[in-house]
Amino acid sequence: MKIVVLAKQVPDTWQTRTLDMDTGMVVRDGAAEPVPDEISERVMEVALAHRDAGAEAEIVALTMGPEDATKTLRKLLAMGADSAVHVTDAALAGSDAVQTARVLAAALDRVGADLVLAGGLSTDGATGVVPAMVAELLDRPILPSVEALEITEAEVRGVVVTDHARLTAAAPLPAVATLTDRTPEPRFPNFKNIMAAKKKTIETLSLADLGLTAGPVEADRRCVMVSAAARPERQAGPKVVDDGTAAEQLVAFLAERRLV
Repeated sequence: MKIVVLAKQVPDTWQTRTLDMDTGMVVRDGAAEPVPDEISERVMEVALAHRDAGAEAEIVALTMGPEDATKTLRKLLAMGADSAVHVTDAALAGSDAVQTARVLAAALDRVGADLVLAGGLSTDGATGVVPAMVAELLDRPILPSVEALEITEAEVRGVVVTDHARLTAAAPLPAVATLTDRTPEPRFPNFKNIMAAKKKTIETLSLADLGLTAGPVEADRRCVMVSAAARPERQAGPKVVDDGTAAEQLVAFLAERRLV
């Protein structure tokens, strides 16, 4: 079985992230260091755990991103992925979800996969639609927002979580599945695996290699930002000093805001 994990490089959520007020896009060369999205690492952990349990599986990490996205791929290779594919092209900068899905689908069609695994939401865009678009373009079933994923030679099964219900569902392979953040914590690569990852293959593909024209310029329609405003600085709230009237002050504060 061949499992392809869709990965994404994002600005570190523990550092300061900013938006370009003119484009509405995340500033990727700002103060925040580019790192693998945590959900990408969790998804990779699920794929690796399946193989660790005794299944025969080739695991490939696939990303579309700038040249330095190889950092993310090396991290996933150090975790245990067998190889990686990096789609990078200057024309792809600023691509929306539709263009991203078109490119990933073309890359998957070239690479081949019995199962495509992805995170449900990224920490930068959080659109949650790219995997479903990829499944549509590949004409495959999708199992969305899955917890407790089970993989067999014939199907993928898990608990699908919606706003109103939890249900067990399955999809026959080949398929696409997206996972929530209620998946196991990713393993930490040891020194041996980090060194081994340096020798593993990363295949670099351009749009020409995929026989595709894509990106913002080529899109006949696209999602754009129409307005943006910086978040105002947080103001300090009132302090309640216990001078014997603290309870009254607190009740008045809550009542003013219709919280009691």
